[in-house]
Parts: sequence; structure tokens; C-alpha cells
Amino acid sequence: MRKSIIARRMLSASILLLVCILLLDTRPGTASETSLLDTIKNVDEPFDDRSVSQVRPIVQPTVLAGEEYQGGSFRVLARKQDIERYKCSSCHTAKEVRGKNAFELTHGNVAINHGQEGSALSCIDCHHPEEFDFLEDKKGRKIDFDHSYQLCGQCHFRQKRDWLGGAHGKRVSYWAGDRVIFNCTTCHDPHAPKFAKRFPATYSVPLN
Repeated sequence: MRKSIIARRMLSASILLLVCILLLDTRPGTASETSLLDTIKNVDEPFDDRSVSQVRPIVQPTVLAGEEYQGGSFRVLARKQDIERYKCSSCHTAKEVRGKNAFELTHGNVAINHGQEGSALSCIDCHHPEEFDFLEDKKGRKIDFDHSYQLCGQCHFRQKRDWLGGAHGKRVSYWAGDRVIFNCTTCHDPHAPKFAKRFPATYSVPLN
């Protein structure tokens, strides 16, 4: 019973305080005093609760994606500047390669582990056989290295659908600003894309 009385008194006090605030804010303003409501009405631009004062700049090179998602156009991280020996055509020319152990010296670190067991992919399955600065899909279309997601998507179409929608992969920077997302090869090694199995990461419990 006592708790009920206290609750009613607190409610009455809250209502009285709210009424006082409303009366103060809606009274006619003078030359040196303006009500809160008038201040809101006099703002030049409407308030946007989704806006932020600053957008984190993206310093990595990006390219406009060749496809769109439900929100329109977007950008992806560029790829070519991260390839150690691009352009490929600087070495892959019509001239005969005479260097001893040339393949081991240039591509010996590449271990292809891509595709189903017994039918693993080879270089020519993804790289253009004649124009070495491009990739090539199964329909014979040239694909720029910066747009390698177009090549990956011909087999990994479910992952590509999720990637376009934002359910696979990551977005660069924060949610605000232009949509820039990771390219497939930002996370996956194109020659061995499967992540190695590992135990889940653990963390220390905060002291406070």
C-alpha cells in the first residue's frame, strides 16, 4: 500500500515537471529569448538522425564495381597494386624463357589447392591464355584483376550473392559514407582459398 502511494506521488511530480517544461518552451519569445520549438523550426536543414559529423576516409585504392546491389552502385578494394609481379606481360612475352629454374624462382611460392579433390584447377582455368594481364571465365570473357569477384562468382555464385547483399565478406571503414567492400582476394588466397581449420579465438575477461 505504501509503495503504491509513493509511486502515485512520483508520477504526479513527473507530470507537473513536464507541464512546467512545456509551458516554458512554448511561451512567446522575446528579442533575446527564443523557445526551443522556434529554434527547431528555424533550422535551415531538417534533422537527419542517420547522419554523422565525420566519415572515416578510405585510403586504400578502390574501383567502381561492375555490378550493383539492392542499394545501387558500390566500390570494392582494388587488387592489382597488391600483386607482387604485375603486370604479368612484363615477363610472359613471346620470347623464350631461358633462365634456369625460372618457374621456381618466380612462382615457386604458389601452391594451387583450389577445386575438388581429383579435379583441382590449373593456372589456365583462371588466367587468360594469351592476354596475361587478365583473367578469363568459362565463357571466354576477359576479366580485370581488380574485378576478380566476377571470376570467382561463376562457381561460388551463392557466396557472391551473399557478398553483394552484405552477408559475406566485410565492409571497409564504417557504415557511414559510400559503400566500399572487400574484394574476394582481399581475404582469400586465390590459389588456395580455403581457410585452415583452427580453434575458435579466445579472449581475456575484462578486469572491470
